Amino acid sequence: MERFAAPPPKDADSKPAIVLVIDDVGLNHSATKKLIKLDGALTLSFLPYADHLPEQTAAARKAGHELMVHLPMEPQGDSADPGPMALLGALNEQEFQSRLQWNLERFTDFVGVNNHMGSRLTENPKAMEMVMQNLQERGLLFLDSRTTANTVAQKKAAEMGVPNIARDVFLDNEQTAQSVIQNLDDMERLARRTGLAIGIGHPHPQTIKAIARWLPDAKKRGLVLLPLSAAVTRMENRQKRFAATPNHGTGMATP
Repeated sequence: MERFAAPPPKDADSKPAIVLVIDDVGLNHSATKKLIKLDGALTLSFLPYADHLPEQTAAARKAGHELMVHLPMEPQGDSADPGPMALLGALNEQEFQSRLQWNLERFTDFVGVNNHMGSRLTENPKAMEMVMQNLQERGLLFLDSRTTANTVAQKKAAEMGVPNIARDVFLDNEQTAQSVIQNLDDMERLARRTGLAIGIGHPHPQTIKAIARWLPDAKKRGLVLLPLSAAVTRMENRQKRFAATPNHGTGMATP
């Protein structure tokens, strides 16, 4: 993870932080170029079945953005198509592993993965164990997009020693600039209350316009934009400090 991590701002630790993850990147090359031009370290999660991925991801990384694989996983129901080479619960282990390897080898220099769809598969403990084993061996992080309230993905990641974190806010379930701005404002309030907020959006025109409009003023208000890997590190450090607190978890007062 550290090898390809985008550097956080120097004063990041002292400010409330937000992470902006943009999913479904790579299919629309024009949208990818607009995202790359945005000011600040976005985390761009590329679909592994997009074309010209080496060129697109290299341009994004050169501009200072962090890269993720948007790993296609089985959703609930039959109406949504997760795309080719998606991970499905009905696959035998050999085919599951083969598809997973294919998805993780489509481009390089990424810090981790998050689930594309996956409302069914992320509820499957055995499938998540196979995914996390691969991520652990490769030194990658996992972001749980939380497409179902019953996800076990982050729990499995933690059990298997995979650096992990979960999404707080979806930015553009409603694809209007006003709605995206409102969700960004909600993220800001959460970040000021807890220190960190993670939002997931998509390369829709209104989402890109809203982020471009909102970011400069957010920075003036004292927010810092973090790449996802820095947010994971911040959370890990916070958990270590909490665990090291004297008498933590004993129910005893400190003398």
